[in-house]
Amino acid sequence: MLQATTSETGTNVHARTGRTVRDLRRENRTAVLRRLYFDGPMSRLMLGPATGLSSGSVSNVVAELVAEGLVEEAGSVDSAGGRPRTLVRITPGSGFMIGVDIGETRVRIELFDLTLTELARTERALASSGPRTARYDVDLVVAHLREGIAEVLRTADVPADRLIGVGVGVPGIVARDAEDGDVVHGQTVGWDAVPFERLLRAAVDLPEDVPYWIDNGAKTLGQAEMWFGAGRGARSAVVVLFGSGVGACVLTDPMGPGRAIEWGHLTVRVRGRRCRCGAQGCLEAYAGAEALLDRWREAGGEPPAGADEETALTAMLAAAYPVDPGAQADVTALAVLEETAEYLGAGFADLINLFQPERILVGGWAGLQLGTRFLETVDGYAREYALRYPASRTGIGLGTLGPEAVTVGAALLPLVDFFAQGGRRPETKPTTPAPAWQSALQDRVSP
Repeated sequence: MLQATTSETGTNVHARTGRTVRDLRRENRTAVLRRLYFDGPMSRLMLGPATGLSSGSVSNVVAELVAEGLVEEAGSVDSAGGRPRTLVRITPGSGFMIGVDIGETRVRIELFDLTLTELARTERALASSGPRTARYDVDLVVAHLREGIAEVLRTADVPADRLIGVGVGVPGIVARDAEDGDVVHGQTVGWDAVPFERLLRAAVDLPEDVPYWIDNGAKTLGQAEMWFGAGRGARSAVVVLFGSGVGACVLTDPMGPGRAIEWGHLTVRVRGRRCRCGAQGCLEAYAGAEALLDRWREAGGEPPAGADEETALTAMLAAAYPVDPGAQADVTALAVLEETAEYLGAGFADLINLFQPERILVGGWAGLQLGTRFLETVDGYAREYALRYPASRTGIGLGTLGPEAVTVGAALLPLVDFFAQGGRRPETKPTTPAPAWQSALQDRVSP
């Protein structure tokens, strides 16, 4: 049996593990919160076996959480031969998160309560023409976030000090810097080591202790689909994001956060088309929405003048696959899309051979549009190019959370840490997720 000792500061420490009483209390709070979040409402009696805690520990933790307003009573259920048992649940308004998607055509900002119910949203369009680096001018994007965050808080009448954090999905690779916080390397949008967290902290009117969590947009999409969407129950998955460009997130462990990969910059044709990253023959140079529209135009097609990418891609699909059975398809648009389906199939085959995932899921605004038209064709090419055995064990389908999945996944970033800290905002932002929350994800996504 572990023996507890008391230091001069009054902190109890277990001699063998080095865990303090504070650590154990936080873990107990996390266990109760995660069960209520995923499986609630529940009674105190139900929480005992569900968390592995003693009835006394459950009662103490629940009383503490109720006193803090994180948990509330939610009716009762009859018991066998006794008094009705009171149910408790997470209090939706006890905390709020903001999720941000810095996308290809717009910046989307959404405010959620603690149960991920959307309370307010706003969008800021990015310029549909001009140089890409000008469209993604850092000062302009930061201004969009400053105005948008203020707007959603004002719309929902939520005070800024009730935020548990702001999660942001960005187009690029994110690295952590000791001085600047999260730094973004977005080569395709002209972001070279942009100290994005520092810029946001300086510009956005939020309390200094509100944490920012910034990560790759494909990764936040992958997390959302794996935990709450089409990835539920899968042991492994690759979630691909199609917008103006192409990205992907590999999830090889359902309780892990996933890993963003630059799949769009896989070379599919030596000395092929010039990609916006500067290299030649990237998958993105053939399959991204921007490249698709360029190829249609170069082949003689006529995208709508002055339209943004989403509108133009919709027009291209309508031209290639007319709804009216008597209408004639635009053979130029159709040929470009059919060639794109083969490139994508080859790219999916690479994902299958490299990672052997249980599922490949397609998301992003362009992916959802394209997938409804020719995902079956892409699937056929993928199985033709991939090794037979792993291909036979991989399902290919569409994500189910819609174009807002990136903001949902971004909002999960602060929520993950908040629950891992036992329902308290940490004094400093940790660099890795807490194991207690990861085991909660295992419970959530396992069949």
